[in-house]
Amino acid sequence: MNEKSTNWLSQLRVGLAQTSEKITNGISEALTHGTLDFHTLQKLEETLISADMGVTTAEKICQKLSRTKFNKNINDKEIREALAEHITQILKPVAVPLSVDSKTFPHVILVVGVNGSGKTTTIGKLAKMWSEEGKSVLLAAGDTFRAGAVDQLRIWGQRTGCLVFARDTGSDPAGLAFDAFELARRDKKELLLIDTAGRLQSREDLMDELAKIIRVLRKLDPTAPHSCILVLDATVGQNAHSQVENFKNITEINGLILTKLDGTARGGVLVALAERFGLPVHAVGVGEGENDLRPFSAQSFARNLVGLNS
Repeated sequence: MNEKSTNWLSQLRVGLAQTSEKITNGISEALTHGTLDFHTLQKLEETLISADMGVTTAEKICQKLSRTKFNKNINDKEIREALAEHITQILKPVAVPLSVDSKTFPHVILVVGVNGSGKTTTIGKLAKMWSEEGKSVLLAAGDTFRAGAVDQLRIWGQRTGCLVFARDTGSDPAGLAFDAFELARRDKKELLLIDTAGRLQSREDLMDELAKIIRVLRKLDPTAPHSCILVLDATVGQNAHSQVENFKNITEINGLILTKLDGTARGGVLVALAERFGLPVHAVGVGEGENDLRPFSAQSFARNLVGLNS
């Protein structure tokens, strides 16, 4: 394992510390008799629910555990190993890297989410990753409502050497997206990353605006956007479900990125989202640093979630 991978696993472990501490403490409290009996299973289920895995997912995991371990002597580590295995099985199908279609120039990525989810920062980190791989990237400042968003994206543009396409605050975001697409085509950019204004999923007018951006992009390419990513703040826990539901209906999102896992004990929500929606999880973020967003690994996440080394 190279130094970069080792550093990331260390960051992931630290980032999931709050969630893993809640789960490991819950396991220790549940396992008072050294046997996986009904009482222990009930306590384990409550522990998983408290980490925001949700009732349905927690029940399924505990049912799988009981099939092989019920009424058997078992220790703390054996329970964590079994939980990690069952959680990995749930997460593996959704652990899908964010790939770029080399046949589309540019590959258009629309990034959406509610206020404060970390969209602009995520775009900056993705731009850094791809620019370091030698790909040409154009950033479009589609959040025309918040002046700070354009400035923030420009800072990322300076850091990554990527051009930022922006307009005045209050400009039409759909028109900006259209013009950015044309510019990216003209300059033969491989990637176009479009930032959007944060919006509550309950605001119908703002959600309609997202739909308009997509309609406008499809005037230039019927298959655009080629990726539509919903950025979720992990600290919101179970509220993430309603965000996915509503954005999915409007924008046809086809991928998720979870941020701020380092600031919450609710990291289990990712498992619940995978179980319920089955949407690809492209990456997770565990900090504010430039390298704190990395491709999602089901096994590493599952093992660190229950306090085991990857």
